Amino acid sequence: MEEVPHSELVRHIAGSTGLPAPTAARVVADVVAYFSETTEQYVRRRHGELHRRGHRNAQIWTMLGAELAARPFAADRLTERQLRRIVYG
Repeated sequence: MEEVPHSELVRHIAGSTGLPAPTAARVVADVVAYFSETTEQYVRRRHGELHRRGHRNAQIWTMLGAELAARPFAADRLTERQLRRIVYG
């Protein structure tokens, strides 16, 4: 297998799931990209998703705060005001 970013993780995923190495590499790249979002990018994206699903902002701020606290690379705790400023400027 050609050396790729996160090759040890790719080998582990391929071995533990039975996925072909190229598929495992795409999965790893997708997960790494997902968790590489900045806090601001994440908040903007999730606010839009939740808003489109019909949630009101009061609910969204609470949900976003909880989601950020649970992320593997935890973001600083943000107040509702800080979350609003990220979304609306």
